[in-house]
Amino acid sequence: MPHPPARLLDALNPPQREAVLHEGGPLLVLAGAGSGKTRVLTHRIAHLVGERGVSPHSIIAITFTNKAAGEMRERLQQLVGPAAGRALWASTFHSACVRILRRDAGEVGYERDFSILDDADQLRLLKLCYDDVQADPKRFAPRAMLGRISDAKNRLLTPADMAREVGSFSDQVAVRLYERYQDRLRLSQAMDFDDLLMLTVELLEGSPEIRERYQRRFEHVLVDEYQDTNHAQYRIVRVLGEPQRNVCAVGDDDQGIYSWRGADVRNILDFERDYPDAHVVALEQNYRSSGVILRAANAVVSRNPGRHPKRLWTDKPDGELIRLVACRDEGEEARMVRAEIERAIEDGQPLAGIAVFYRTNAQSRAVEDVLVRSGIPYQVIGGP
Repeated sequence: MPHPPARLLDALNPPQREAVLHEGGPLLVLAGAGSGKTRVLTHRIAHLVGERGVSPHSIIAITFTNKAAGEMRERLQQLVGPAAGRALWASTFHSACVRILRRDAGEVGYERDFSILDDADQLRLLKLCYDDVQADPKRFAPRAMLGRISDAKNRLLTPADMAREVGSFSDQVAVRLYERYQDRLRLSQAMDFDDLLMLTVELLEGSPEIRERYQRRFEHVLVDEYQDTNHAQYRIVRVLGEPQRNVCAVGDDDQGIYSWRGADVRNILDFERDYPDAHVVALEQNYRSSGVILRAANAVVSRNPGRHPKRLWTDKPDGELIRLVACRDEGEEARMVRAEIERAIEDGQPLAGIAVFYRTNAQSRAVEDVLVRSGIPYQVIGGP
């Protein structure tokens, strides 16, 4: 059963409530880590549907992973009911673009039943292009070239646009490969994931009729993790948000770490330039971490240039002090981890209560080696 309005607001702190009750127009929610941003997004949608009479059919909520989109749909169905939850669009950018293109792909030169290539398919197709342009895959690595093509598409650059940026022979090869790769994609009636975004921008900006259809439909556009949007995604949000301008962007410039895959943190930093009348709400109460952790985090991110000012706080206890250990290499780091695990075992801590977090999968090997040699059983989560 959907939650009644009073219960919706009871669960929110004052800034969360302010964001949920925002009347209309552009809204920027600066959501610090662990501050309940998903709750704000879902409760705002529930408020729009339940209290403001907005049709769920006219709401699109976009997030970045299929898992996050699935969780959002589940929460929304609990808040507004299954029928309303199914009527609104809660999806990733790519899924939303597929739905748009399946209907109108003819406008950009594709059949509606186009296929979508995964990473392995893209690499195979690009390798076929090397002979076409007489390029050496040993000198110009296919994965690197695919990355350059992907970056160009995320910036909405065609091969002709990319050619104007050429500064080296490697750039020239990349342009020729990009051009031939696109020719092969169209001949195969196939798109890669970057095409889904790029062609949706082309479709929405190039066809007034289609653009106005989606602008009339989507009265409210809500975007999660806005700091992770690339230029193509930014343009999609801008187009869909006109003319009502009911754009709600939720994110945190201090968590913008994906520039290497095309994300542009300037999208969130410049939100108020794009929408001068934007209402800004900062969610600063953290529900996840101890006071010590937050003070350390605040001290680090306060040095970020050009950030929106915010300072996370919590009513939780300070907790244990942070210990920083500097290691010479991964071997010493792994041995330090083993020593900590052995100390915890001696103190009576069960193995199931011990976890080792690492930044990249490659880091697990050194840790696993010392655990195997020490006879300490372990399980790798999310790996082979």
